[in-house]
Amino acid sequence: MKKRISVFILTWVLALTCAFPALQAGAQMPKTAPPYLVGPWLSSDQAFFDGWLGKLVREAESSKEPLLPVIEEFKNIIEEDPQLYMLFHQMFEQVPHNKFFSKDPTGKPNIQNYRQMLAVMNRILTTAPEFNQTGLVGFPINAILDWPMGTPAGTTAFLNDKVNRRLKKILNHWAIFLSSPASRYVLSDDPEKGWFGRDAKKAMPDFVNDFVCNPALPYHGFSSWDDFFTRTFREGRRPVASPDDDAVIANACESAPYRIAANVKISDRFWIKAQPYSLSHMMAMDPQAGIFAGGTVYQAFLSALSYHRWHSPVSGKIVKTRLIDGSYYAETLSEGFDPAGPNESQGYITHVASRALIFIEADNPDIGLMAVLFVGMAEVSTNEITVRVGQHVKKGDQLGMFHFGGSTHCLIFRPQVQLKFDLHGQTPGLHSANIPVRARIATLVK
Repeated sequence: MKKRISVFILTWVLALTCAFPALQAGAQMPKTAPPYLVGPWLSSDQAFFDGWLGKLVREAESSKEPLLPVIEEFKNIIEEDPQLYMLFHQMFEQVPHNKFFSKDPTGKPNIQNYRQMLAVMNRILTTAPEFNQTGLVGFPINAILDWPMGTPAGTTAFLNDKVNRRLKKILNHWAIFLSSPASRYVLSDDPEKGWFGRDAKKAMPDFVNDFVCNPALPYHGFSSWDDFFTRTFREGRRPVASPDDDAVIANACESAPYRIAANVKISDRFWIKAQPYSLSHMMAMDPQAGIFAGGTVYQAFLSALSYHRWHSPVSGKIVKTRLIDGSYYAETLSEGFDPAGPNESQGYITHVASRALIFIEADNPDIGLMAVLFVGMAEVSTNEITVRVGQHVKKGDQLGMFHFGGSTHCLIFRPQVQLKFDLHGQTPGLHSANIPVRARIATLVK
């Protein structure tokens, strides 16, 4: 496994990488499909999704495979805790049975109860995501729980500490497989399912030129699925914006703008419809949080085919780093049912999901102390910090990475810092497209 892998929010995110570039750019989905955006994490084709999930349920039930120890542990805490036992029954009962809820050919929901959920989870732990041009089911666990997690019972259950501790163990177990040579079977030239096949090449036409790899070697030289997922750009493919100008702030991730918020409060009702930022909760009550009260937050999301390493937006000294435990499948009830949850809860999850927090004292005194928050979404919660306290970084240097999936991140500035953002002609929101990592994202206004 990669050093210091902190597998948070469902490391199953891998498969995300199969989304169409057109979808990343905000193309309209077919009217017959739910509006899977921001990734998309789940398949854009409802028929494909139904078939995929139905097949997985049938395979899990027919195989009669014993539950792995980590899944058995999860089953035990559900059945031994009366509150969790009630909640894991209620979350499936509370799912609305409409045309968007995945059903088998008999019209029954594909996942009908927590025992089926566990059986399907058990099967997923020895598989790696295959490519599919519909968007695949990028978060297999997220796909299983997409509707139950949006119910009142699901909202409560997936904020429970005992549940999240077991989910973390499950994700760590899967991470071992995804970091092993056994996970490379999907790095094939199969025309439809392989990551170097016909359909994948159409979705990622510049892959060989963009990323460090060797097409002459088996699996293009990648040692595991995670090695492929955390691939690096070739030298010169993502130049640093104005490397000698400390007033220019670089994009920390290959990501699309989601929101810019000014005059952010130290404490706010982050669970309501508007999902305002609450700095003390985003930073897990860090004593430095108060410095940023009244300041600015810029949030952006990583889509399915995004590059998943993090880079410093400024030159400066690393003052503090934190890995913060959090939830895996929580979304806010105020958004209602989200067909691709937690897409519409991205502000909310910056307060409750697993995340990495890095404080940087910028060389430019007009910027001073700033913070960067990297947040796992659903299966995408394996955060690895690769810098140390006291280290000096140059703008564009690597800070860390997400393993196994895409996610969201925030740049947080003090109220004294006045910025002019450069969103490359876009309006923040779920339909925006990726801005290259290390490109200009803002300029200091003196």
